[in-house]
Amino acid sequence: MKIVVHQADDALHIRLDDSPISASEEVSEGIIFDFNDQGKIVGIEVLYLSQRSSGSLDKIG
Repeated sequence: MKIVVHQADDALHIRLDDSPISASEEVSEGIIFDFNDQGKIVGIEVLYLSQRSSGSLDKIG
């Protein structure tokens, strides 16, 4: 698993495994699931991170 905060994009990306992403779906506003070709979730992206957290992004990662 790999967790990356993209401060410039105000986003958090969680990569669950290294399989190639074949599709992505926004499941809720600003929450995107990445799927492999077997339909399993391999990544999660959270957009608008600063609006979802009361803390500073500098404290993450």
